[in-house]
Amino acid sequence: MSACDDCLLRAHLVGLLAPRITALLDRPAARHAGLLALSDDALITATAGGRRDDARRALSSFDVAGERARLEGLGVEAACRHGDGFAAGLHDLPDPPAVVFSLGHAAGAEHAVTIVGARSASPYGLEVAYELGRGLGAAGVTVVSGLALGIDAAAHGGCLDGGGSPLAVVAGGPDVPYPRQNARLQERVQQSGAVISEMPPGVRPYRWSFPARNRIMAALAELTVLVEAAEPSGSLITAEFARDLGRAVGAVPGRVTSRFAAGTNGLLRDGAIPITGAQDVLDELFGVGVRELQAAEAAPDPALQKVLEAVEAGHSLDGLARAAELPVREARAALARLESQGLVRRSGLGSYERSAR
Repeated sequence: MSACDDCLLRAHLVGLLAPRITALLDRPAARHAGLLALSDDALITATAGGRRDDARRALSSFDVAGERARLEGLGVEAACRHGDGFAAGLHDLPDPPAVVFSLGHAAGAEHAVTIVGARSASPYGLEVAYELGRGLGAAGVTVVSGLALGIDAAAHGGCLDGGGSPLAVVAGGPDVPYPRQNARLQERVQQSGAVISEMPPGVRPYRWSFPARNRIMAALAELTVLVEAAEPSGSLITAEFARDLGRAVGAVPGRVTSRFAAGTNGLLRDGAIPITGAQDVLDELFGVGVRELQAAEAAPDPALQKVLEAVEAGHSLDGLARAAELPVREARAALARLESQGLVRRSGLGSYERSAR
């Protein structure tokens, strides 16, 4: 554990004051002058209100040795901005975290990409996020995301399935599963990569700590890719942080009629890098053609592929059977196989739609 006493003290203070922080981080114009850049005493003055003396007493009585023992017992590593284990990119922030607490094995890959997007994502967005994560994971690129529902979870899952080491930046302590639905995914990320946070273990996430963690995700990566984002959204805040830091920003083109694509299409209009697959990301990181995606998996059953293409075209069951040149009974069986593989899902009234893998 490399964190120094002063930085552990600062991290404890942030966790202590977390319920009272009404962060300037929620206001894009004021982010760089946010509360997390203030000194300890100024932070107490700004947030503790009539309980300033209580906060100062709690800070002065903080048991650093006891905290080190607690962290060791939980298996949590703690790296501060004065030590070698602190990610270099975080030093570019105007308000870098005092300590990064981590569970798992911090990713050792040389290159990292942040993938973020909508929580209520479309099947298209989930599929793209999964394939981006899988391709980059297989290529040895660390996939950074926030372990949220939707795009974040799909990107983490894809990275894991590609044999990669995902890095999850969470808004609460690294030992606090959030959201609960992703508790198992958080365990998998911890086993193959790492779950990190500036919040000490045991601290639950607060509304302001989500945009706060977004700045960390942006700083850790060379490129931030948005898969889907409405306007406004937390994902767009991550892109703003990345641009403020001089990092590259990419976006996946979306349907112009979809509200989930309003943010990403807007970024493309403003000059973001178009991302249509993992190869585009690799070309941006390493140069065009320098690093290729791993060979594709074996080609799927031709009949299944025709049925899948018919689903993507929006055909009904009868039209799907005609397009795939199959009897309706065989087309229905093919749909069942595709559904069991997670490639399609029922969308109501007997119809099907493409889903994430």
